[in-house]
Amino acid sequence: MERAQKESAVGTLKTRFDTMSSAVLVDYQGLNVEQVTKLRNEFRKSGVEYRVVKNSLIKHAIKDKPWAATFGKTLRGMTGVAWSFEDPSAAAKVVKAFRKDNDKLKIKGGLVDGQLVAPEAVETQLATMPGKDEVRAMFLATLQAPLTQFVQQLNAPAQNFVYLLKAKEEKQP
Repeated sequence: MERAQKESAVGTLKTRFDTMSSAVLVDYQGLNVEQVTKLRNEFRKSGVEYRVVKNSLIKHAIKDKPWAATFGKTLRGMTGVAWSFEDPSAAAKVVKAFRKDNDKLKIKGGLVDGQLVAPEAVETQLATMPGKDEVRAMFLATLQAPLTQFVQQLNAPAQNFVYLLKAKEEKQP
């Protein structure tokens, strides 16, 4: 790469690391082209951006971050980076699902809102976090619960009266 191309690539990487909600670093060594293509397609379906990047370019892009020294230790060998911009758990979920069928994909580590995540925690914690749609559904259920209980309380006297009439009817010969 020429110097201008490297500077452009570093700028692009820096922007991605600044705007991401999470990133997962993987080692794809041992995967064939068909498997890597399948992985890329799964990332694309989930709204995750995946790129294979030179470790030195990543180091230059993150050098001003407070977590750069610790994060830089994971940058050895082949590195693929999956950035998630909206749903922090999207990339981890794709990696976890892909690893069920293919154990050659190795997780190097993760990053969520400036916090480093250990490789084991990417699969056990980050991948099990609820997604954006799941959180929305839980929030709506929480908002609806008091109203549902209120309507049930309003209907309770009428319902109890009906039960009373039914019991009286069954008791008479």
